[in-house]
Amino acid sequence: MANIQFDEEKQNKDLEDLRQKEEEELVQLLAEAKYQLPYINLMSVGVDNEALRVITEKEARDLKVAPFRLAGKNLFIAVRAPKEDLISKLTELAERKGLVVSFYMVSEASLNKVWERYAEISMAESETAGTLEISSEILSQTAEKISKMQDIDVLVKELSDQNQVHKVSRILEIVIAGAISIGASDIHIEAEKEAGKIRLRLDGVLHDIMVLDSSLYHLINSRIKLLSGMKLISNRAQDGRFSINEKDVEISIRTSLIPGAYGESIVMRILDPRSIRVKLEDIGIEPFLFSIIETEIAKPNGMILVTGPTGSGKTTTLYAFLNRIYSEEVKIITIEDPIEYHLPGVTQTQTDGTKYTFLEGLRSALRQDPDIVMVGEIRDAETAKIAVESALTGHMVFSTLHTNNAAGVIPRLIDLDVNPKIMVSALSLSLAQRLVRKLCKECKKEKEITEEEKKELGVVLESIKAEGKDLSKYNIDPNAPFKIFTAVGCDKCNMTGYKGRMGIFEAIKTNEEIEKIIPENPSEREIKKTARNQGILTMRQDGIVKILNGVTSIDEVKSVVDLLEE
Repeated sequence: MANIQFDEEKQNKDLEDLRQKEEEELVQLLAEAKYQLPYINLMSVGVDNEALRVITEKEARDLKVAPFRLAGKNLFIAVRAPKEDLISKLTELAERKGLVVSFYMVSEASLNKVWERYAEISMAESETAGTLEISSEILSQTAEKISKMQDIDVLVKELSDQNQVHKVSRILEIVIAGAISIGASDIHIEAEKEAGKIRLRLDGVLHDIMVLDSSLYHLINSRIKLLSGMKLISNRAQDGRFSINEKDVEISIRTSLIPGAYGESIVMRILDPRSIRVKLEDIGIEPFLFSIIETEIAKPNGMILVTGPTGSGKTTTLYAFLNRIYSEEVKIITIEDPIEYHLPGVTQTQTDGTKYTFLEGLRSALRQDPDIVMVGEIRDAETAKIAVESALTGHMVFSTLHTNNAAGVIPRLIDLDVNPKIMVSALSLSLAQRLVRKLCKECKKEKEITEEEKKELGVVLESIKAEGKDLSKYNIDPNAPFKIFTAVGCDKCNMTGYKGRMGIFEAIKTNEEIEKIIPENPSEREIKKTARNQGILTMRQDGIVKILNGVTSIDEVKSVVDLLEE
């Protein structure tokens, strides 16, 4: 007699499949015959995360419904028992959110499939697409546990590995909340050969935070794409954004993604409106230059141009100008690329790179009869000409220009075909700046000065004296020995030795002497020579003053300015 083996596991699976098939057939029959609703089997249908955000998991389970698709304003909801009061309640809920709802009948298996997808939605995520709601409780709890960057890695390592999907959301919460609490400006998530790396940019410098295994990196990558509204599968660079609501403050996260050799590199820039509320007097401008700027920005017309490389704080300076002179009596319009921070009482517009350019934006803004116009950047001849003409016709114009120093503004405008004779009357002030980190007050220490450093400081101090500038105005005794400080590192400054940043500046005022040489198409050297008697420190001189006052280190200043360049 043949040996017959009974496979109980297979038998049970076959029975379950049969029951599932019968349930699907019954639901289909009831949908068509009794309820006149379309039937759908969600076991083979994709579910939109955006739809899940419309109805919370608790509501969905309590009502035995499942939102599974959101197309524009059309919301598709699966129901198990379409009672009249349930349909009315869901319709009203959708209408309150500006959505049109369509209902489908489904089996219990289909509902369970959708409910399981809620695990991919973080417990701290908003119901609004594109918004990650990290509650004030989570932020404050995270901030209490994080005193330095290394604590972020510690918190992540404490997470349980039981639910990988939920772990991804929690890691993002910890990293983003931690970055905000310590004041980081960027989060970098980079693919390596067999892993992923998370780094934070603090005071302009990148620091390693943690290494992720490859599978976790890919899950986080996908999670950020979904949040930022990016395509999940793409071999091209993408940009997106989402926001975080912390109490009454909306923090925007601007996301940039580029493909690399081992995977995609994601940078999330944190745009915290609280970080831009910097007063003009707090950004590091020395008193004499501050008095000049204060006078110039208060004038009814003119043009002030700020120059410097990307990341040198030009936008912060322009916003500080606007905040300083804002009142309800003036109309201020900005043309930005993109709008990074929202300023109350200011009409802000954003270029789109195609039709609404800086040029078109400036033309449109002038039709609104503004008192003050801020143009994000002057990039071409036509924008430069209209900006100059605007300054001549009763408007105050603020903008940025890509030159290395303040003396480069005039030659650059001439290169952009601005008439030198008109420029004389329009350009009020050319300002150049760089950012340096400030030494941590808690742990900085005096260092022994080297012969090379002594020579560098001496050369710059001699130039200050030769130009008739009084060193005592900058709290410097020219006869005392040099006293400089260096970074150490403590818990207060994330072990970096630095806390916060400030600008080092130089400026050239368009006075009578400068006006005389502009029509002659002067070189940068000629402009610098003519401007020396204005009494304004050059960038290298301003940097030395801040070094000798113990505000920053000589290494920081040398990283952005050549101390031996005249």
